[in-house]
Amino acid sequence: MHTECTTKLFEFEAVDQRGLVAGFDGGDITSNAGGLLLGQVDRGLGLVRRFAQCFSDRRDPRYTEHRVETLVEQRIFGLVLGYEDVNDHDELRKDPTLT
Repeated sequence: MHTECTTKLFEFEAVDQRGLVAGFDGGDITSNAGGLLLGQVDRGLGLVRRFAQCFSDRRDPRYTEHRVETLVEQRIFGLVLGYEDVNDHDELRKDPTLT
């Protein structure tokens, strides 16, 4: 059976002002590309932002590096991508899709 491959590129919203295009022609490959779609859907619906508003942040802002919304987003996206353990997130920094 012959496999039909497409050379069509799929454009996503820019991430940190960098253009983002997905193709099926090889190169750097990741199994976490679903996070791109998830991020785009979340930006449209604002679910993570609304969920994060359910938490009270009692931390001292002088010593706070990450907003609650960022922490909630990291946890949700990690779970959806199959990374239940937060210790996996350090390795995800090296993923070509998420860097």
